[in-house]
Amino acid sequence: MADLLRDFAAAVARHPDRVALIDGRGRQTSFGALRARSEAFAAAWQRKGIRPGHRVLLAMSVDADLYAALAALWSLGATVVLPEPAMGLAGFRHAARVTRPEGFCSSGAFGLLKWVLPGLWGTMPLRPASHPGPLRDAPGREVSGEDGSVALISFTSGTGGAPKAIPRSHDFLDAQHRAVAPLLESDRADERDLVAFPVFVLINLAAGRTSVLPNWRMSRIAALPPDRLRDWIERQGVTRALIPPSLCEKLAVSGVPPQLDRVFTGGGPVFPDLVDRLRQAAPHLRLTCVYGSTEAEPIAHLDTADLRAADETAMDQGQGLLVGHPVAGILLRIEKGEIQVAGAHVNGGYLDPAQDAETKIREGGTLWHRTGDAGHLDGQGRLWLLGRVGSEVEIDGQTVHPFSVEITVRRWPGVRNCALMAEEGRAVLFIDGDAENARQWQERAASLGIGRVIRVDRMPMDRRHASKIDRKALRDWRGR
Repeated sequence: MADLLRDFAAAVARHPDRVALIDGRGRQTSFGALRARSEAFAAAWQRKGIRPGHRVLLAMSVDADLYAALAALWSLGATVVLPEPAMGLAGFRHAARVTRPEGFCSSGAFGLLKWVLPGLWGTMPLRPASHPGPLRDAPGREVSGEDGSVALISFTSGTGGAPKAIPRSHDFLDAQHRAVAPLLESDRADERDLVAFPVFVLINLAAGRTSVLPNWRMSRIAALPPDRLRDWIERQGVTRALIPPSLCEKLAVSGVPPQLDRVFTGGGPVFPDLVDRLRQAAPHLRLTCVYGSTEAEPIAHLDTADLRAADETAMDQGQGLLVGHPVAGILLRIEKGEIQVAGAHVNGGYLDPAQDAETKIREGGTLWHRTGDAGHLDGQGRLWLLGRVGSEVEIDGQTVHPFSVEITVRRWPGVRNCALMAEEGRAVLFIDGDAENARQWQERAASLGIGRVIRVDRMPMDRRHASKIDRKALRDWRGR
């Protein structure tokens, strides 16, 4: 975090009047104003009693005050706790119970949570003042990032059970900064990035770039009308978008505004049919797919301009989903078909050490993280995804991974989404799509050795980015 805070201070010195953030209401905050606000928060909260090592649970609207609060708390040496937003009240309850914070930083109606959740009853209340005034006291210790202290505690999405708390040290965040920043570099000084991933906002603040924040609730992406997304991009002059695949789907429907020339997408698989539809909607658009996990982001990336006809044929013929070369600074290996990674920006363990056994492997001085994703490397060192480990099915005596079939099925007439799963030892294909194509689906599935096709009205998706099929929810639906 020392690198991030230092680079942010340098960006403020170079461009104090440049717009740093545009929030969902269209309000602009300059780099100088953001820095002044964070310093005022730090002074006020130090007087409140916040000290190095204190855990502070953050519950704030996604606006400039959120990022000013992050900078303020880090400058005081505090550890910020970020609940899983997609879980709503349950996420705050879980975060408070697991981390036992000393402070509770809130804005607006979020402040009421202190009286609703027992885990927050004894915490120091911190609020962003409307008129904080000048900085009177020096902030707490300077963050060095060399002591391994924890800067942030966030959570896994919880799709595999209760969300796991992930402590992120200052060293980790600096390493993540170094891994992500090269992907976002630009020769243009006037870039305006629509950013749906908080870590990318931090990178932009350090780089002196303008970030446009969402004007919708990220926990309700599925309900966002495509035209509203396009309108927000047009009104704010967005030139690049850093968004999950579910929002790319909406852009393919609404059309891509002409000034938007670059999209970075991740948080879920980016299938070839979506790439094709975006190309058709905007031939000028450059698309970069970023693969990673909550514990290791990023792992690999692919500029779709580098896709060749042979790559697209290989994906259609069952080789999996190409996600490109591993990023610099990460070690990657395939063990028993599973992708495992190690490196400075790979999380070293969970807050509860008992949870490490499932996903962490220590070999000498190297800590490997098991991603839970199946995949393989090709002769060029590029990574291909096959789906989650354990999600494979048996077809005609052969083990088949979901992506090997789903990539092809998504191109069938009338298919919006699909999931290949096993039921009672048999392969079953679930399809969200137009019912008039059902007979054709069944015939095509039979030619692949799949005996049953089930149409669903809506495919259940993950709560965080609405970009990955929630197979547990789909299985539970079948069990009712």
